[in-house]
Amino acid sequence: MGSITVRQAILSDLEALVPLFDAYRQFYGRASDVRAARAFLLARFDHGESILFIAFEDGMPVGFTQLYPGFSSISLARTFILNDLYVDEHARRKGVAAKLMSAAVDFARALGAVRVSLSTATTNETAQTLYQSAGWKRDEQFLVYHIKLST
Repeated sequence: MGSITVRQAILSDLEALVPLFDAYRQFYGRASDVRAARAFLLARFDHGESILFIAFEDGMPVGFTQLYPGFSSISLARTFILNDLYVDEHARRKGVAAKLMSAAVDFARALGAVRVSLSTATTNETAQTLYQSAGWKRDEQFLVYHIKLST
């Protein structure tokens, strides 16, 4: 197993992130669209709308996670949503996802956030096992609802 490193991504990591982000979207059933993936990530960087972490194995990009900032009115505090987490297939089961999640949690903690939340498909048992093993707790108190605004 190679050396795994994780750090906060910067704009110069954009080209390393794009194929990972495109593969992530394909994993969830979307067609490949490298141009749109690049534009989306570039907009997040340009507007400071998310925080990305990138993982490398022996210097090669193998995974990423993306945090979106939020706030809790009840807690009067910052929160984050761990919205995206992806590890390239050949780098799975090497601890990459756990390191990415740990980096995201450490970042949120350093900013005084009271919570990091994530969601996953009810059928994604592999991810659920990972989250639970890392200490994440499934919400048994609240249901989540969505309203679709566009097709």
